[in-house]
Amino acid sequence: MPRAAQPTKPSSDPSTGSVWTRPQRSRREQPALSRDQIVAEAIALLDSDGIEALSMRKLGTRLNAGATSLYTHVSNKDELIELVVDRVYGEIEVPKPASRAEWRAAALECGNNVRAAILGHPWIASVLGEMGMSYLGPNMMRLSEDMLELFESGGFDLVRSETALKTIWSYVLGTAATEAAWLTALARSGQNEEEWVRQVSAVAVQAMEPYPRTRKLHAQLSRDTVDETRRSNFDLGLDCILDGLEAQRGK
Repeated sequence: MPRAAQPTKPSSDPSTGSVWTRPQRSRREQPALSRDQIVAEAIALLDSDGIEALSMRKLGTRLNAGATSLYTHVSNKDELIELVVDRVYGEIEVPKPASRAEWRAAALECGNNVRAAILGHPWIASVLGEMGMSYLGPNMMRLSEDMLELFESGGFDLVRSETALKTIWSYVLGTAATEAAWLTALARSGQNEEEWVRQVSAVAVQAMEPYPRTRKLHAQLSRDTVDETRRSNFDLGLDCILDGLEAQRGK
């Protein structure tokens, strides 16, 4: 009696290695388990246990599905991460300014929406640098289109709109990813931010003793909670970027 054929993993295009460039199966070939179910469960696993916990085997167990069902939709873990990151991008709303004068407030709100999405899924900080073709995801495409529209409505031409988009995106991702990495490390320690600050405060103050400007700055920032300080620092940095973009508007 011949051995049964073993299921094989469909390979992605070797020249790109992205889920966005690999043709999907026809509807007739789709199993009962959907891509949406796989992505939703993967995000639930990542949110609860972090990036280190994600594996195709563990995800299949949580879904009560075999490897064949998962590999119909994703060839490997990298493709799965592309999908979950794009799903997170789908949570981000881009405000539509009611008038040209309101572009700046809309851009500030948009930046904070991106930050909130990243901090809501802090594991994302560890994978953003691996997302070489994330711009092809449908949610990222929609996000880019809406941000271009935001800047065009504010008086930027299309080329400067793209520059504004990339500049703000780089700042927000860099800052929020750093925050997310810090919060992830803090969660592993079992402490919250206020507890950590109280624990290191005496040592920090002693280390700052020879540096009057640093000491004065620390005293000023200590008036707010750690969370408020992070948020205000983020908004201040984004305001500085918007000041620079304002000078490019309408040129």
